[in-house]
Amino acid sequence: MTGLLRFRRRTTALLASAAMVGSAFVLTAAAQPSDDDGWQLGRPRLTTPWTGQVSPSNALPEYPRPQLTRASWQNLNGVWQFAGAAAGEVPPFGEDLAESILVPYPIESALSGIERHEDHMWYRRTFEVPASWQVGDGQRLRLHFGAVDHAATVWVNGTEVAEHTGGYTVFSVDVTDALAPSGPQEIVVGVEDRTDATWQPVGKQRNVPDRGVFYTGSSGIWQTVWMEPVAARAYVADLDTATDVDTDTLALTVDTGGNASGITVRAVVRDGDVQVATAEGVPGRPLDVHVPDAHLWSPDDPFLYELEVTLLDGDQEVDRVGSYVGMREIGTVHGADGRLRITLNHEIRFLMSTLDQGFWPDGIYTAPTDEALRFDVAEAKRLGFNAIRKHVKVEPDRWYHHADTLGVLVWQDMPSMRTGGIPPPDAQAEFERQLHEVVDQHDSWTSVIGWIPFNEGWGEWSREATGRIADSVAAQDPTRLVDAHSGVNCCASHGDSGRGDVIDWHDYTGPADPTPDGHRVAVDGEHGGFGLEVPGHMWFEDGHGYQMAQDSEELTRLYVENQRELIPLAQQRGISGAVYTQITDIEHEVNGFFTYDRRVEKMRVDQVRAVNDAVVRNANRPAVPPTAIDPGTAVPAGVHSSGGSSDQRRG
Repeated sequence: MTGLLRFRRRTTALLASAAMVGSAFVLTAAAQPSDDDGWQLGRPRLTTPWTGQVSPSNALPEYPRPQLTRASWQNLNGVWQFAGAAAGEVPPFGEDLAESILVPYPIESALSGIERHEDHMWYRRTFEVPASWQVGDGQRLRLHFGAVDHAATVWVNGTEVAEHTGGYTVFSVDVTDALAPSGPQEIVVGVEDRTDATWQPVGKQRNVPDRGVFYTGSSGIWQTVWMEPVAARAYVADLDTATDVDTDTLALTVDTGGNASGITVRAVVRDGDVQVATAEGVPGRPLDVHVPDAHLWSPDDPFLYELEVTLLDGDQEVDRVGSYVGMREIGTVHGADGRLRITLNHEIRFLMSTLDQGFWPDGIYTAPTDEALRFDVAEAKRLGFNAIRKHVKVEPDRWYHHADTLGVLVWQDMPSMRTGGIPPPDAQAEFERQLHEVVDQHDSWTSVIGWIPFNEGWGEWSREATGRIADSVAAQDPTRLVDAHSGVNCCASHGDSGRGDVIDWHDYTGPADPTPDGHRVAVDGEHGGFGLEVPGHMWFEDGHGYQMAQDSEELTRLYVENQRELIPLAQQRGISGAVYTQITDIEHEVNGFFTYDRRVEKMRVDQVRAVNDAVVRNANRPAVPPTAIDPGTAVPAGVHSSGGSSDQRRG
């Protein structure tokens, strides 16, 4: 066995009757999971409005890949068998495992039904391939995993079919040759996840949360598992899109699986039922599609074109997939004051962001439902934010789809390695590999406008390496901004590399006041963090904020006064954006607009939105007297100076 995981069985398993037929593993026990296969909701400290909607038949049933759609597919979420394991354990082929888990919720979560951490674990279930898919007769079967944290090995009917390392990226595999001729097919997944006991990218996950800014871990399968048939001749494996609004051009690269020899790619762009553009080319090479008088995408008007891609073998259609694209530009320009500022569609735009860490009290890393996943994005928009900083986490594809359709810009962090010390060379190399995989898998989302490889020095090993990595990300994706190091002024930072497109400071309560240099815009990467405890809606009995309020009125006042300071910072210092911490409470942190359970809105929405709108509206105007900015709302005359000791722990 060449798998990453070599376990020694720790649990007592029941051996099923099985026989080998050729290379196929034929099962005579362990039927497909059903709604009564032993899963029970755990005991969450808090429930969300969506907790009760989750069931074995309603575990994130939505189509998981909105940028590349096919009609035929099957969701494999639901009840699987589960067992903890120990290093060196052999795979439990044909054996019933002792526990039931609801996939795709991480094992530490209440929704999984397990509610504990395991360094090593087994998942097992069976499935049947629909006869209508004609797999083996002109069709192949692909098995997809949205994300498994952290190292996974997959077997189908006893045959190892995939290995994958990295808890934040999609992987898929052709399992056709491992299938039995008919009947139930067995999947076994072995996972190793030691969280912060190693140097793997973990973001805010910890085996032992610190009741501060680090939280409960999420191990195992935490995004949708599914399968689909694809054409054996050739099929669309990936779509890479980039837009040029100056020439009204969509650059489309269609990557294919199978045999691409003699295959033609046809792309059609539609506005509803109206075809607006078409072009033909070959797989694997950029295809320029001219979209005349392109309707541009923005937070004010998140217009998306429909995109259809067909593979042709002569006149015969081999594969057809659906997608979409938004035409938009992100860049920088020197403003009237000579300072470099961010542009969206060649217009200077202040990016008013909130920090979004993507944790849930019932599902931890996994939102309980798709409606819940959309909620945080939609509420950020309702509060007057035009952007979100997705903080040291990568979300399922549907989250970015919601950002695309709602019209919210996204700064995308790379999940950091653990804090403290210098990672060894092999961990450094693996971090870079996973970073580039994250960029590759997310560089076609319209909403994503910038990459952030490092935060506050977490897992950073040298200033020179940070600069080199920023350059490599910029070379990989020259269509977006690169913020080499968010919070470069604080904490464990190795110092400013001077590279990338952004100089980014943090200050609590702030806001921070970096100044653009000759080639980088300036952004306040984190500020605010005002806290309010709401009894009955807290993870712990007490909570943390960078400055605590006594009630909602005081919290709102602190927020409004703090946000107003951004206007002179933008006008006089030239900052191009700011990030307020944060959209929701998380565990010990109570500095969200919403409680952790999303049941209580802690500030006055009308006042929050009004001040956010005022910041965006006035940030790039020439400095004017405060009364001219917002009648009845004074803007402090002085500019707040960012401070804080270099070892202060932030978010």
